[in-house]
Amino acid sequence: MNEISFRIRTFVFPEDYPAVLSLWETSGPGLRVGRSDSPQEIQKKLKRDPDLFLVAETSGKIIGTVLGGFDGRRGMVYHLGVLPEHRRSGIGRALLDEVEDRLRQKGCLKCYLMVIKANKATQFYEDCGWSLLDLQLFTKELD
Repeated sequence: MNEISFRIRTFVFPEDYPAVLSLWETSGPGLRVGRSDSPQEIQKKLKRDPDLFLVAETSGKIIGTVLGGFDGRRGMVYHLGVLPEHRRSGIGRALLDEVEDRLRQKGCLKCYLMVIKANKATQFYEDCGWSLLDLQLFTKELD
């Protein structure tokens, strides 16, 4: 594991958006960018629970992100990503731990983490205490 000094903080819009979008777009096939990642949609998300959108940075550069959500009953984790050159340095685990702590503080008892099958971080999530569910996920565009 490579040692790196970093800090985790809450995402700031619009200042952080270009760097975060770039990180998402270059993270590889495990993280997809879609319509819900547009500036307008991110602003909607920030009105609901801005404290669950986190970034990791070092020397003023964003090197990791995680996006959490809470509907009052269940939590969700999306877009956990770390720049390839900073992976395996504890950043992803720190981001995941922090968003989990923040969800607990909101009273969240159960949380889901969505990843696509192409995501190669399955073992990482299991090492962090997450379990793979045998389920099907449906989606529908609502416009």
